[in-house]
Amino acid sequence: MGIKPLSDRVVIKAEDAEEKTASGIILPDTAKEKPQIGEVVAVGPGKSSDSGTLLKMSLKKGDKVLYGKYSGTEISHNGVDLLIMRESDILAIL
Repeated sequence: MGIKPLSDRVVIKAEDAEEKTASGIILPDTAKEKPQIGEVVAVGPGKSSDSGTLLKMSLKKGDKVLYGKYSGTEISHNGVDLLIMRESDILAIL
């Protein structure tokens, strides 16, 4: 991938937004909701505690996760849209 997150940050590739509703109505780009599920593509080493010890990450590459709707910073790397966010912004592992 070429991106190595620092501290307790993770890089996530978001799933594609739904193209149509359950009833079959095709959604225009402006009506699509921002996805909240994605796959972890890179994980930082962890966060340092106040005592100086390294707190390991509970996520690993390949985990499918649920995150907050407006969490993270959006970037584009080699034509792929990615999100960088702190591990604390992840709500659940699916």
